[in-house]
Amino acid sequence: MKTYTAVIEKCTETGLYIGYIPGFPGAHTQAETLDELNQNLQEVVEMLLEDGQPELETYFVGTQTVVVA
Repeated sequence: MKTYTAVIEKCTETGLYIGYIPGFPGAHTQAETLDELNQNLQEVVEMLLEDGQPELETYFVGTQTVVVA
């Protein structure tokens, strides 16, 4: 079993959640709910892994708060 970290955003125009896995080419999707987004991401990753384990181009490190005066 492999665990990946997804980045999730919400589109202000459509209201959809958008998720992607940093560094994993093709591992992105969108959905109306977070549960649906998670399900979609699982399906996308499973499909991509059928071609073998990819070499990730980058990986999630974390977030930072940037303060601008």
